[in-house]
Amino acid sequence: MADSEKMTINVSVVDLGKIDLLVEEGFYSNRTDFIRTGIRNQLDKHTEEVKQTVTRKTMVVGVVTYGRKSLEKRQAAGEKISAWVVGSLVIADDVSAELALDTFESIKVYGVLKANKAMKDALADRIQ
Repeated sequence: MADSEKMTINVSVVDLGKIDLLVEEGFYSNRTDFIRTGIRNQLDKHTEEVKQTVTRKTMVVGVVTYGRKSLEKRQAAGEKISAWVVGSLVIADDVSAELALDTFESIKVYGVLKANKAMKDALADRIQ
């Protein structure tokens, strides 16, 4: 998976043993394959709920990137951004803290916010 994030989970030793047994029996190629399959199955099961929530809250699903030029256009138009993203929100390194503070009204990311530490610190009170 090219664009993935590492997660750590705790499972009981009995559940881990069952996973290992299924892997050994050839149902899954490894533990990670088992866990990814389980996650995908649960996400598929709740597709409609996710879709309704995204629509109700005016969210974007996928990867959203804001760079200096796009934010300067918003700033010139006097627009404020309430960025609600399911996936990844990327604030490029060419964006100054001042520009971000002038354009971002609020940020809510279900997934990963990719920005440098200084940017995250500057926007801390706007990140939900």
